[in-house]
Amino acid sequence: MNAADFDLLASILRQRSGLVLSRDKVYLLESRLVPLARRRGLAGLDEFVAKVRLGGDESLLRDMTEAMTTNESFFFRDIKPFEVFRRETLPNLLEARAHRRQIRIWSAACSTGQEPYSLAMMLKEEAAKLAGWRVEIVATDLSAEVLEKAKVGLYSQFEVQRGLPIQLMLKYFAQVNDLWQIDAGVRAMVSFREANLLDDLSTLGQFDVVFCRNVLIYFDQDTKRAVLERIGRLMPPDGVLYLGGAETVLGICDNFKPLPGQRGVYGMAA
Repeated sequence: MNAADFDLLASILRQRSGLVLSRDKVYLLESRLVPLARRRGLAGLDEFVAKVRLGGDESLLRDMTEAMTTNESFFFRDIKPFEVFRRETLPNLLEARAHRRQIRIWSAACSTGQEPYSLAMMLKEEAAKLAGWRVEIVATDLSAEVLEKAKVGLYSQFEVQRGLPIQLMLKYFAQVNDLWQIDAGVRAMVSFREANLLDDLSTLGQFDVVFCRNVLIYFDQDTKRAVLERIGRLMPPDGVLYLGGAETVLGICDNFKPLPGQRGVYGMAA
């Protein structure tokens, strides 16, 4: 792929998703887009780029964006944030929200659903404490394709073995041929919606807890700041934000402050 073609595709992807690709990521473009070109009946990347240059094919640009932004996910990824949520965040919310008995959680860039379903299973395990409460989990992604998979809740043996404790697998999954489907009751706890973190997010409403993990690493500083500011506008003064272990708000956004002793967990700044 020549430099002009790479720059064209990288520019479109950055504009549509915030994804920043440096020239050394040519291999990533090729590995994701060559299969897409073949599915589209195109001879290869040269023909794919030529079609992009012609313009007018929104579905092609959408498919390209989805192909490049679909990232792997697995259940209870980096288990510590989920333990912090169960041990500290949830009890604090139960105390602070006792008057209205309602909690809203957002799983941003949820991919194929493992993160929101991990949260749903954890809340199922805390059902006795949540009796009479309304707990809503909203999971969003810009890819309609991965959201459809997430809604169905069907996973391969490999996917359910990655991070999922065996006791939860036996309790909340049923085997369907060579796949595993998560329990309908758990699926019902999660509302999946298509949303782009670069767009206005106000229609999602307010959230007490936001999981936006391993997403900001793909953005430049200005995009990170803009996304964090959008998220902050959807959170109350005592809201809690979970980022990935390699991500931070420090030096990027003043809306959040690190919570003492917690890596990747942030509260709202005063």
